[in-house]
Amino acid sequence: MNILFLSLFSFHSINDRGIYPDLLREFKKNHHIIYILSPIEKSLDKKELIICEENLRIVRVATGKIQKTNIIQKGINTLLIEKRFIKAIRKNFSTVRFDLVLYTTPPITFANVVKYIKKRDNAKTYLMLKDIFPQNAVDIGMMSSTGFMSLPYRYFRVKEKKLYAISDRIGCMSPANETFIIAHNPEIPVEKVKLCPNCIEVHDLSLTSSERDKIRKKYELPLDKKIFVYGGNLGKPQGISFIIKCLKTQIDNPNVFFLIIGSGTEYGKLQGFFDENRPCNMRLLGKMSKEDYDNMIVSCDIGLIFLDHKFKIPNFPSRILSYMQAGLPVLACTDPNTDIGRIIVEGGFGWWCESDDVEKFVEIVEKIINENLRAIGKKGFQYLNKHWNVKEQYFQIIKEIGMI
Repeated sequence: MNILFLSLFSFHSINDRGIYPDLLREFKKNHHIIYILSPIEKSLDKKELIICEENLRIVRVATGKIQKTNIIQKGINTLLIEKRFIKAIRKNFSTVRFDLVLYTTPPITFANVVKYIKKRDNAKTYLMLKDIFPQNAVDIGMMSSTGFMSLPYRYFRVKEKKLYAISDRIGCMSPANETFIIAHNPEIPVEKVKLCPNCIEVHDLSLTSSERDKIRKKYELPLDKKIFVYGGNLGKPQGISFIIKCLKTQIDNPNVFFLIIGSGTEYGKLQGFFDENRPCNMRLLGKMSKEDYDNMIVSCDIGLIFLDHKFKIPNFPSRILSYMQAGLPVLACTDPNTDIGRIIVEGGFGWWCESDDVEKFVEIVEKIINENLRAIGKKGFQYLNKHWNVKEQYFQIIKEIGMI
């Protein structure tokens, strides 16, 4: 089976670790041939880059900056993706006939690319819905759904519905995602919408106490404190103002250490807090290599998830997977519309509070200090292996599209 994968994920190798490389490796293990279109963002003048391996071909298409840039530049380049991807397909895959097209959101502007391949090759089409746009932009004030300023929203909403219509299956990250999509798009047949959670190739990364201490010494982390770690994007979706409020309550807590790792449009706000307060029990680090990040995460005690309280769409951040694989319990501070907190609590591998409740955050932190974190983290690893293992996702996808 020939599979075309479309994504804004920047592929360097299928052997990288992450939700998309892990899934595509699983397809490749089962003797499918993989073709990938992936962006090069840095320069519009940079030529196409082609990577060839056995049963794999990656074409990296120059798209201009799409992620971690201003909304105008992001919007323009997002609109041009379809044209650039179709051109790349015609140039590089003119003689290939695809059986299945896999694609993700963001962006929602893949509809014409998918339509082109579906018509040309009679291919099956499967959308892995990772982002509900443009509603998420409305939720955090980046777009308006009413009045004169609603034109961008209405334009992208048409694009969104077109993508849903062309898709044979829409895979959602959680039950709340399924419910939201069906409720807000009644024209979609219910049987088209399926559960397709974020999944990874699971490895046991747990450490002994001596191994953990060795890594902490390497990165100059305290040996005698409970380390809370957040790793990922630091933008409007994370509700940085709430994060800062939470950190302020912990400056004088001698039992904890907060480690924030990442980059994004709101990084400067956090940097300002650190510059002003110079907390001894906290550290802010910019983007780092995946190897260093993974080593640092596995030596910590609790993984943090933050989502802005204004969200109406049910986000489900994939960073939870790296925490669970490292055997870390999870503390999620989110809006009430996502079900990530309910899943964490019902699964017994962490805690949840709403991301406008600083007092509840403080209460949970005090509770965590006295918990058996290894036992709770082990439950998370077991849940990950049972429910979010990439092998299960692979079989689910090919079953739903009728390939087995």
